[in-house]
Amino acid sequence: MTLQIAVAQLNFTVGDMPGNARKIIDAAHQAHARGARLLLTPELSICAYIAEDLFLRPSFVAACDDALKTIARETAGLKDMVIVVGHPVGRDRRSKSLTIAQRYNAASVLREGRVIENYAKRMLPNYQVFDERRYFVPGQGTCVFQVDGISVGLLICEDAWFEEPAQLAKEAGAELLAVINASPFHVGKGYEREAMMIERVQAAGLPLVYAHMVGGQDEVVFEGHSFAVGADGQLVGRAPSFVEELYYVDVSRADDGLQLAANLAPARENDADLWDALVMGLRDYVAKNGFKSVVLGLSGGIDSALVMAIAVDALGREQVHAVMMPSPYTAGISLEDARDMARRLGVRYDEISILPEFESFKRSLQPLFGGKSEDTTEENIQARIRGVMLMALSNKHGHLVLTTGNKSEYATGYCTLYGDMCGGFAPIKDVVKTAVFRMARWRNANDPYDTGANPIPERIITRPPSAELRADQTDQDNLPAYEVLDAIVERYMENDLGIAELVAEGFNQADVEKVTRLIKFNEYKRQQSAVGTRVTHRGFGKDWRYPITNKFRA
Repeated sequence: MTLQIAVAQLNFTVGDMPGNARKIIDAAHQAHARGARLLLTPELSICAYIAEDLFLRPSFVAACDDALKTIARETAGLKDMVIVVGHPVGRDRRSKSLTIAQRYNAASVLREGRVIENYAKRMLPNYQVFDERRYFVPGQGTCVFQVDGISVGLLICEDAWFEEPAQLAKEAGAELLAVINASPFHVGKGYEREAMMIERVQAAGLPLVYAHMVGGQDEVVFEGHSFAVGADGQLVGRAPSFVEELYYVDVSRADDGLQLAANLAPARENDADLWDALVMGLRDYVAKNGFKSVVLGLSGGIDSALVMAIAVDALGREQVHAVMMPSPYTAGISLEDARDMARRLGVRYDEISILPEFESFKRSLQPLFGGKSEDTTEENIQARIRGVMLMALSNKHGHLVLTTGNKSEYATGYCTLYGDMCGGFAPIKDVVKTAVFRMARWRNANDPYDTGANPIPERIITRPPSAELRADQTDQDNLPAYEVLDAIVERYMENDLGIAELVAEGFNQADVEKVTRLIKFNEYKRQQSAVGTRVTHRGFGKDWRYPITNKFRA
């Protein structure tokens, strides 16, 4: 006899308990009709991940309880069907001035409308974007349940990264491990998970099915990439990445134990995953927050070009409005290239000169500037005029303004508050400049969403990057070469290497000291920046928490 397991690799929305419940109910009915008798939904599927301080609200947890009851009631008629549903549970202890929440990151096992088992996550991650000890207390028990004569041991995400929970499940009689997850994406993370779960299988001697969420939530993205590992430690199945689907795994009993079979999607290159993550992060932020369209400043430079290509892939050309706002320092080739790219992708494109506003600002401020020569003040005025225009278009037409800054700029502060940082979402906030160039070439060589081949004019990629805020300006006037800058940012910001360690690796000490000083000094800008898609293991967001007022120097 074969047990068919359905993995609900679905895109849930934080706080939409009725909508999330409906997705689970529909998936259960579809899977049951196909012959599946076990449906695995991701970690915290009822409320979606990451709900942050919503977990502290009793009304939020009560709404999750109501959604669980709805799922149980509407799947009660599915004979022999077992459904694993992730959700928070708990209670509050109150005093006169304080409410102490005691919550669990939990899952319920439903069979024909009844909860037959509960399980609370034992291992609570508190690193990178995770902050689970703020909201939850660790569970203590194990959960093993029967489906079609097979004993299934349930684990939740981080549990499977440690040996003890799986071993306890095995001692309680589990023959198969079911791991439900909400593990945020960064480049390469899916294959790290596969390698770790293979280790877990080899240590426990049990096959494993890994059920994972898909979709974007603020800065984090979940890529799906559910999979199955046989008892021999071999990967036997992998679901597609960045795709909603019911993924099926067949489990059969043989003389030498349980055998697993499933479709095995091919491994993907990192840049394909990165592109899909950037597209999904933007698409879901726009859709889940009720926007219909976006507007961005298209400068003729590489960053805005890449952002526009992402936006068109995410939303379609009809929902993207590009505005070129030339200043006295805008090169003619920048205008030509912006027009060319807008034609290639078929977006709405307008040009608004900022020269009249720029001259007006200078005249108004001249009496207060006291005859001082022009400097970064006038550069920032240009950026801020553009920000005002984009926000005006946002207010008038309901567009979400996309900012076009990259991680290298956010790290060093080469961006203007209330200027080019002005906007609601930053699609490439976690993409360093060298990766911006690489991804532009990748997108020109690939058309994954069939929105237009070779969208970025070659000259945008090959010309020296410049903010074009003064005559003959290039990015490298005051910064190390991007290959050096990005390598320092990666080691210092993402991996916590110190200055001495970077110099020992061969980096020029003056470059290291300059870049690290800029990273520290510009924290005040980053804390006022728009949210953007996280694609590395450490971005300037949930997993970067430094004080603005800070006298520490290494």
